Amino acid sequence: MAQEVDTSLVSSLTLAYIGDSFYELAVRTEMLRRKNTGAGDLNKCAKRFTNAQAQAKIADLLTEYMSEEEFRVYKRGRNAKSVSAPHNCSIGEYRKATGLEALVGCLYLNGQTERAGELIIKGLVLYEENTDEH
Repeated sequence: MAQEVDTSLVSSLTLAYIGDSFYELAVRTEMLRRKNTGAGDLNKCAKRFTNAQAQAKIADLLTEYMSEEEFRVYKRGRNAKSVSAPHNCSIGEYRKATGLEALVGCLYLNGQTERAGELIIKGLVLYEENTDEH
């Protein structure tokens, strides 16, 4: 990205909107890196990590790895009031997922894509270590 964006002027839900895209791309890229296979199989693998329930669990697992500023952005996103209702998850899970996406979006817009990627990959690893899904 050519220039950074003042993320303090961007709504939490807009940060989450951008963060969702970066998160999805990072997960898909990691799935390809792990297993160079067809698009259908990669999509199946990626879906394990890109739903609100998984993102909420990943957010919980990542909080201790977040800086104070990152945690503040996460909480800002988590506490944002969305106009849409969650599908197939609780409102708490939906809000945690939104917080994670907002953090990723903020990092992306601030040119900190490497840090965003580090957190995402760490979250995937922690999620796999703490669930029965492998």
